[in-house]
Amino acid sequence: MNRLRALPIDTVESAVPHLTALLDGTAPAWLPVPARDPREAERLTTALDAGGAIDERAALVVATSGSTGPPKGAMLTRENLAASAAGTAERLGGPGQWLLAMPPHHVAGVQVMLRSLAAGWTPVGLDVSQGFAPSDLAGGYAAMTAPRRYVSLVPTQLVKTLADPAATQALARFDGVLIGGAACPPPVREAALAAGVRMVRTYGMSETAGGCVYDGAPLPGVRVRLDGPEGRIVIGGPTVALGYRNAPEHPAFAEPGWFRTDDAGTLSDGALSVTGRLDEAISTGGLTVLPQVVEAVLARVPGVAEVAVFAQPDPRLGQRVAAAVVAAPGAPGATLTVELLRAAVEAELDRTAAPRAVYLVDELPRRGPGKVDRRALAARFSED
Repeated sequence: MNRLRALPIDTVESAVPHLTALLDGTAPAWLPVPARDPREAERLTTALDAGGAIDERAALVVATSGSTGPPKGAMLTRENLAASAAGTAERLGGPGQWLLAMPPHHVAGVQVMLRSLAAGWTPVGLDVSQGFAPSDLAGGYAAMTAPRRYVSLVPTQLVKTLADPAATQALARFDGVLIGGAACPPPVREAALAAGVRMVRTYGMSETAGGCVYDGAPLPGVRVRLDGPEGRIVIGGPTVALGYRNAPEHPAFAEPGWFRTDDAGTLSDGALSVTGRLDEAISTGGLTVLPQVVEAVLARVPGVAEVAVFAQPDPRLGQRVAAAVVAAPGAPGATLTVELLRAAVEAELDRTAAPRAVYLVDELPRRGPGKVDRRALAARFSED
């Protein structure tokens, strides 16, 4: 009988033996949990019933990074993981060695290690327990020995790296740099490409074994369609999980072989563009505004380093659009006024999507690897 076992990991060294056994088919189903956070490890272990029986096909259960309710555990098979690793290698130009620069218990971290092991190379890890240090990239690259070398980052890590010329130069040496976990602002992408960084934007989630769409193009075997007038993204193919560990009847997996996301998008000649999350949509004055669409405009305003759009209650409109802004280094925050930011949005979208409140913050709250916590922002500024 296959039973789910908690796997406390905090380094490459602590994970590699177990992940190697997973690829060989000689391991039980693993639930990666953070070794350095006993409280979170216990929460995940309890919520996802580590120790209990599990589908014989399950090889890995990864907790989702949702902001509310108990964690859902996506049950991934060896076939899911192998398809993801093979598809990534094909898309990037060949298998190679990977540098781990994010927490190893998240799906992105696990996949970095599995891709490297599947290619026959032991992954190299950076210590990110106290945060990501761009200056470590050069040493990480030097410790790698494979002809092809890859790394995966979230947009906030890329922003930090681009602020350090030496780190940017080191990042540009990698044969491929995956950027995922959250939307990458256009100015950041443009700066990275101008610096010679071979970046590839990824889209995916725990339920699809991580990134399964690279620069808008699905990996081999992956299928994408849009459902309903809202353009909900639905993903099928070899990387789609069996379902949720603790929610076997969840409607997201109601159609066998497909996963119904909470994201909206568009398709043009087979290329997918993600426009935003439907469960974060703002209903204002009877119209729907996706925060990510507004953020893409505001991110191009000079002086804006980072921005997050969220909803606030409004007695007349139901909800109003608000924005939290991190000013770029050296940029006077006082110049980033409501009037300036509203004008930028109105010029590209319309008045409905323009923020009616703007808050300058030192940093944006986050959950999981790189995802902005909009609920935390709404709670913080709830009295305004």
